[in-house]
Amino acid sequence: MNANFYILYSNDADKYYIGHTTEPIKERLRKHLSNHDGFTAKYKDWTIIYTEEYATKELAYQRERQVKAWKSRKKIAQVIQQR
Repeated sequence: MNANFYILYSNDADKYYIGHTTEPIKERLRKHLSNHDGFTAKYKDWTIIYTEEYATKELAYQRERQVKAWKSRKKIAQVIQQR
């Protein structure tokens, strides 16, 4: 089963959101933009700025954990710029 690691960006919040999914990435974005109670609920301008495809959900999740562990906007920006 293919999975995606992704980074969203909100200009209004000036924040990144890092996640993974087995759903089509545009469907996942639609859910982030819909009414819910999660981290992305407060802002409605999230855009997909980076994706990586993995063969399994576990690998995509490992990548998510790796990037989140950096806790560095600078390193995240470097990943985005390198593509």
